[in-house]
Amino acid sequence: MSKHTKAITLAFTGASGAPYGLRLLECLLAADYQVFLLISSAARVVLATEEEFQLPAGTDAAKAKLVERLGCDPDKLTVCGKEEWFSPVASGSAAPKQMVICPCSAGSVAAIAHGMSDNLTERAADVVIKERGQLLLVVRETPFSTIHLENMHKLSQMGVTIMPAAPGFYHQPQSIDDLVDFMVARILDHLGIEQGLVPRWGYSGK
Repeated sequence: MSKHTKAITLAFTGASGAPYGLRLLECLLAADYQVFLLISSAARVVLATEEEFQLPAGTDAAKAKLVERLGCDPDKLTVCGKEEWFSPVASGSAAPKQMVICPCSAGSVAAIAHGMSDNLTERAADVVIKERGQLLLVVRETPFSTIHLENMHKLSQMGVTIMPAAPGFYHQPQSIDDLVDFMVARILDHLGIEQGLVPRWGYSGK
């Protein structure tokens, strides 16, 4: 991490929305962030289904595949296994202060809300909460049940930002990529990362 002063944890879970996660990863790396990437088994299934992108199970092989696809600096990306408890993201003494789960399943929301920490994604989120860092959950589910809403409300009261994957249309999207960029732009805004993916409201004609 010494080469990069900015670090962030990014997790993909099994919710629909793989294009959001991949685009966000691309933007974070382009912004010169050191990214610790956590990918669940279900997320690999979603990537294959929605993006026709087959990620190997091994962390080194998965990293190589992502570097090949994104054309990024391999030193900026660390792929962690779901039980890699010695990863920096598992400890408050080393974990980045910012984390995004994108897409975030309702099951992950429930586990985080109740402090389960049964895998590295849940533990990393627990660390960010306890260390008073910034945690963003890009939840993808519809409709929300009362259980989902109660879990999100609980996390929101703890300072977690809940960002449902609900793109807007006021930028007149012409493609699915435009809709993906809308959500990724909002995420980057909340992280304090400069972005030019989508014109800001009221400034599109200026």
